[in-house]
Amino acid sequence: MPSERSNSKPCPIKTVVVLVQENSSFNHMLGWMKSLNPEIDGVTGQEYNLLSTTDPNSMRIYFGDRSEFVDPNPGHSFDAIYEPVFSVPWGQSSSGDDKVAMMNGFAQQAESVQKGLSEVVMNGFRPEVVPVFKELVMEFAVCGRWFASIPTLTQPNRLFIHSATSHGIVNNDTKKLIHGFPQKTIFDSLDEAGFSFRIYYQYPSSTLLYR
Repeated sequence: MPSERSNSKPCPIKTVVVLVQENSSFNHMLGWMKSLNPEIDGVTGQEYNLLSTTDPNSMRIYFGDRSEFVDPNPGHSFDAIYEPVFSVPWGQSSSGDDKVAMMNGFAQQAESVQKGLSEVVMNGFRPEVVPVFKELVMEFAVCGRWFASIPTLTQPNRLFIHSATSHGIVNNDTKKLIHGFPQKTIFDSLDEAGFSFRIYYQYPSSTLLYR
């Protein structure tokens, strides 16, 4: 009996390109693209964080469109990201036994790092400031939203991209990174299936972190 594969038409997709970039949220890069396409689940400028999540009368920091650069960086370690997600600093308990991801501690966490940093993190790029992204958004499909594999630094997320796991690390643990990780990567699977691939990189490739 002929297999389903033998009866199927050749796939029209010849090449898949995966572009991996540094830490940045959907709203920061593409939120204001909603002005070009209302179907994009972006921002309107009515979104805000309280400067203090425990004080309902504290200053509201509204999301703006004044991003020009990516510096200075907000904290993005596992400990630092806990506060924007759960509204309290790492190590403190939120109200109730079950922690709820309210996603409203961005301004508070940033301001605790540096005065005025809350204004930086509560901003995104206007379409004209990122013309390449603007053109791509106007010509191609845009995902409604996306999430990091793990809310932390670069290398654990890069490990997820290549092998669907960080093998338990939640930070850039230099000793473990140098020692290397044992898990199978997507490149191993591609090779086993007879598909060709290439890896382009600007800095030392994260694929060097595997044994």
